Amino acid sequence: MKINSNKILIAALLLASLSCSSKDEPTPPPAVIPVTPITTVTPSITEPNMTTANVKTFLVDKDATLETVAMFYNLKKLAKTKIAIGQQGAFTDFYQDAGGDSDIKKTTGSDPAILGSDFMFITDKMNDEKPSNWFFQQEQKTIDAVIKAYNKGVINTFCWHLREPIEEKSFYVSEMTNAQKMNGFKSIMPGGTYHEWYKKKLDKIALVFGRLKGSKGELIPVIFRPFHEFDGSWFWWGADFCSPEEYKTMYKFTVDYLKTTKGVHNLLFAFGPDNTYDTEAKYLSRYPGDEYVDVLGMDNYWDLSGKVTNGVMIANKKLGVISDLAKARGKIAALTETGYQITSTNSPITGWFSDWVYPATTNNNVELSFVMFWGNDKNAYFVPSPAGITAPDFKTYVAKPKSVLLNELPKMYELPK
Repeated sequence: MKINSNKILIAALLLASLSCSSKDEPTPPPAVIPVTPITTVTPSITEPNMTTANVKTFLVDKDATLETVAMFYNLKKLAKTKIAIGQQGAFTDFYQDAGGDSDIKKTTGSDPAILGSDFMFITDKMNDEKPSNWFFQQEQKTIDAVIKAYNKGVINTFCWHLREPIEEKSFYVSEMTNAQKMNGFKSIMPGGTYHEWYKKKLDKIALVFGRLKGSKGELIPVIFRPFHEFDGSWFWWGADFCSPEEYKTMYKFTVDYLKTTKGVHNLLFAFGPDNTYDTEAKYLSRYPGDEYVDVLGMDNYWDLSGKVTNGVMIANKKLGVISDLAKARGKIAALTETGYQITSTNSPITGWFSDWVYPATTNNNVELSFVMFWGNDKNAYFVPSPAGITAPDFKTYVAKPKSVLLNELPKMYELPK
């Protein structure tokens, strides 16, 4: 089947731009000695009494499907004893293009407990929804992976690398004109020039959410994380390009439009900044409110990059902020993205998974429901395949007491009896 060469080039450039992470990260030095965090006593937090009878009252969507409610409840309870381990594109993107099982399963014998997906190609302007179209093929590939994951018992999450509305060429401000950077976000707000454009993008997302169905015809629950890493300024929805109130307005609009206008009821909504905050007040500075957020997330590559003194301790402290907020407010807490990429020129950090990520996500009474590593590609990996130099460390990490892959994940789509 012949595919337009320009589309292949554009797709290749987009994929290359995401191969390191959802943003460009500095290259860390090799073999840095980790710093073990100091164990302290976290002050007691009064947690609301969440039961199978009242759990729906804690969700953003009070009309959420039974499976979505169950997923929320089970993820919330999971954090008390375990942390689910996942990866972006685990069923579609493989190191050295070695398809088949996920790279995590090749290495450990079990699939990941979390699958991360992206609406990037699904909402692309070049997706004409025809079978011969490369972008539509990626849409189908993504949908198939989500359904496959759900049928296995895996939890699904989606982020959205949406290209700016004026030219629709990039989501990175480094590739935009000043006008695109400064006007893009404001233009999609209610009354803005591209507000209808944004609604059409949401229409497509709503359509896809409605196509995600299990073997019994039930809608597949998804954690949706719009406008992520907003506290940085590498994306056009970043802090330099919209005020806190403008950000809150668009986050709320997105939730209300999907939930109320489009009637999508198989979603949990995640609030997902990067790692720039270190206090509760900073974390909540762009928070749209408890009635709009189910998952309190954080993306953090930098603190675990080897470039930060006491980075493990710092990451643990920041995760403690969202953990404490989640405990107090009846929310789910998660490390929604992290990773250290191994390439031909970027050497591993000894014990990065077991001596860095594990204590950062578990020390000092931190309770997270899941951690998601970024995806592998042909030339580099975040999670090793069996021959990877970091494979022994990754296997040690997943064998830790709080780590859980799919083979030990409880049933997530049924409320306990």
